[in-house]
Order: sequence, then C-alpha cells, then structure tokens
Amino acid sequence: MAPEQDRPPQPPLLLMDGITKSFPGVRALDGVALEVLPGEVHCLLGQNGAGKSTLIKVLAGVHQPDGGEITWQGEQVTLRSPIAAMRRGIATIYQELDLVTHLSVAENVFLGHEPTSAGFVVRGREARVATGKLLKRLGHPEIDPGTLVGELSAAHQQIVSMARALSHEVRLIVMDEPSAALDPDEVENLFRIVGDLTSDGVAVVYISHRLEEIRRIGDRVTVLKDGRAVAVGLPAKTTPTSEVVALMTGRNVEYIFPERSSGAADGKVLLKTEGLSRKGEFEPLDLEIRTGEIVGLAGLVGSGRSEILETIFGARKASSGRVLVDGQELKPGSVRAAVRSGLGLAPEERKAQALLMLESVTRNVSVSSMSRYARGGWLNRGAEFVAAQKAVRELSLRPDNPAVPVRTLSGGNQQKAVLARWLLRGCKVLLLDEPTRGVDVGARAELYAVIRRLADDGLGVLLVSSEVPEVLGLADRVLVLREGRVVHESPAQDLDEHRVLDLVMEGSPAT
Repeated sequence: MAPEQDRPPQPPLLLMDGITKSFPGVRALDGVALEVLPGEVHCLLGQNGAGKSTLIKVLAGVHQPDGGEITWQGEQVTLRSPIAAMRRGIATIYQELDLVTHLSVAENVFLGHEPTSAGFVVRGREARVATGKLLKRLGHPEIDPGTLVGELSAAHQQIVSMARALSHEVRLIVMDEPSAALDPDEVENLFRIVGDLTSDGVAVVYISHRLEEIRRIGDRVTVLKDGRAVAVGLPAKTTPTSEVVALMTGRNVEYIFPERSSGAADGKVLLKTEGLSRKGEFEPLDLEIRTGEIVGLAGLVGSGRSEILETIFGARKASSGRVLVDGQELKPGSVRAAVRSGLGLAPEERKAQALLMLESVTRNVSVSSMSRYARGGWLNRGAEFVAAQKAVRELSLRPDNPAVPVRTLSGGNQQKAVLARWLLRGCKVLLLDEPTRGVDVGARAELYAVIRRLADDGLGVLLVSSEVPEVLGLADRVLVLREGRVVHESPAQDLDEHRVLDLVMEGSPAT
C-alpha cells in the first residue's frame, strides 16, 4: 500500500476497457474502464445500483460482458467462468459469503482443488495442516481447521473466505465490503493482511461504503455512477471526501443526523427487560424503551449486541429473566408471541434472514400480516397489493411499485422493505441490527430520516450498529457493552466516539 508517488511506473496488471453489460430492461455497465496496478489497493466506489457488483462479477467470470476488452498481465483474455478467473490468479471474496456451512474450515478452503499427493486427493490431516498455515498467515491461528464453518462467527467466516482465496496462486483479490462484519480489532487485522499481500505484489480491488477506510487503505479510486465510470484512478489519500461523494451521488451529501426528539424520555414504557440473559452470550440486562425513543447498543463484535436483539425477539431462548411489551410478559423463545405483541426485527443479514429474495416487494411487506388478506382459504391479492403500496410509499421506497422483485432493489430500499413489513403490521417496537450495512452514503441519510420519523410517530427503537458515529448520531440513549455486560449507560449527547471505544476496550464499571 505504498503511496502512488513512491511507485515506479509499471504496466497494469489488469485493464478493463469499454465493458458493457445489459440485463432485460437494464443497462448495468455502459463502457466502464478499470485499471489495476500490481501491488496496489484500488478502491471501487459507487452507490448501490451503480454497477460495482456487475463489474466484479464480469471480472470473476460469473457474467460475460456484452462488449469491451479485458487485458490481464498484458494479454487480452476471456474469463468464461469463475474457475477460469481463479486459474488466471483472480479471486473474489463476496460480501454475501459463499461458504458451505456444513463443511469444515479446511474442506471449504480447498473445496474444488483438494491437496493431492502422488496423484491422489488428500482429505485429512494434510488439508488441515495447510489450512492452519493459511490461517496463521492471516493472523487467526485460533480458528480450528476441523470446525464446521456454520459454527463460526461472521468475522471468522470472512477470514475463512480469505484463506480460500490465498489457497490459490492469486495475483489479484477482489474484496467486497470486507470490513462490514468486523470489529475495530478485526479491521486492523484486515488492513495488516492487505498490507502483507500488496507488499508481495498482490493487487487488491477494495469495495467499501466506509469512506474513511478508503482514504486510509487505498492507493487509487475508481467511481461508478449509473453503470458508468465517472472517475478512474483518483488518488485515494488526497481526493477530498466531498468530491468523492459528489461523484457517487451527483450531489453533495452532508452527514447530518435527524434532530432528536425532546420528549422521548418521558414517553410510555413500551419494551422492558428484567434480568434477561443467555448463558455464555450476555449477562442479566435491565432495559426500558419508551415511545418515541431510540436506544442504541454499542460494542464490539461478540459483545452480545445481536444476541440481545434476537433473545428479545424470541429467536433465542433466554436463560433467565423476562421480556415485557406494554406491560405484558412474552412467552420465552417464541417469535410468534413477540410479533403478536408488537415487536419487529430487521436482522443484520437481511437477505438471508428477512427477505424472500425471489418474491415481490408486496409479498415481502405483507408476509407478517397475511391473515388480514385471507378469507376462507383465499388470498385477496388486490387488498394485499394496495396495503403494501401504501406502506412502501410512506417510506419513500424506490421504485414505489411493489410488484417488482425485491432482489432488484438496492440495499437501502431492501432495508426499507423490511421496515415497511413492520409498519404494515403495526408494530410498537423496532429492533434494528446493523440497519445500514451495505447501504451507500446517499441512501443512509434517507434511512436515518425514516427511522427517526417512525420514532417520532410513537414507535420505540432498539438499534445495534458497528459504526459508533451511527449509534451516537441516531440514538437518544446509549448502552455500551463489553463481553456481554453493560459497562456504561448515558444520553447519546454525553458521549463521543473516543469515549465509547475506550469503554468497549477497557470495560469501565457500569454507571
């Protein structure tokens, strides 16, 4: 990751020129160019829908371009499949990890190219030893190569994906939102790994919505907007953030959070937990959320944030304590009871845990309220559509036609579809886990405004986010967690990012 000016001139490792790609009714890429040098971190930026995913899938051999040329190490090539790309030395680590959860770490790392000896595939100890060496190189020797991937945390699964990429002789690694599921220590380790790779001459194409990461880790930047490259090879460290944002969005975006409500602390108690705990995950928690109040949970990955939300929602059964909504105690471990009481959950992995990706927006919005539109075994599709349309328009979801498949929406609008589901259901308390994960900078401000408006309309909100500024900017009150226990609680305006990070790292006594 040496500064661009310190590098001698060198021919590109990769040159994509005039790349076009269309799908039915959509021109996803319109003459895109990308140049990547050996040993550089080239950051690819753009809002959701700008064409980043399509471009990297062309590079990975998943999609075939309709036009344009790809030059790899000075040779014009056609990448007809992911295997062909990998054989050339191009590896891609997607945000939605494509690991096989019922296989072990070692089996995932060498899946499709198992180690051989004397012409025979080696499946046992040798594969685990080789995997262990890769994990050690990545700074995670504690991950057992024999562990099933499904038993690992999201952060450790990310490391396994990196190990799988390194198990090939790679010259270029594409990383799609690699830091999204990592805590600050893991991000530092990621940056170390990237630095080691680039020092060895491996190039990295780095995609992230966190612009502060781009300035820190990147050498050059290419910006996509509406399927076109609006800037190619900008210096990452010296290009003003305002200029990058303006290129991405076509307008200047100010990072301003909505104004907090003044009377939130005086509202009626909607959600209350008394001594709620799960053994090995979080210690007894006493929590209250009132009408119009947004409460934030801040802490590192593994601090118990998501587990608290899922236990309140009934997706995990508490070891002790109870949850009350409007004064009524919920049946432990029952999602149905939670939904009926007025709780709604927008989980961290919305594509895997919340959305029916092959269904329409209508079905995704109405799925928790279907009984309202069913009579005598028949579904009133017209009433379902009208109700969904009203909900999505209230949240300014685009496009506002709920007949479109939810998979065609951007990340921000998919999140709005999840919120619209609970709005239609008439929920009282929203549980939001990483609500802006994978959402571009232009759409974040819209989501912040939606969340604050829902609270102003009388909902209670419990918010989890890995981004401390987001917690402090949105929440009225913040609970700081460390290793499953609350170490601090105060109004959000009494905290700053440095204080929160000190608390989660040091574990100061609860106040």
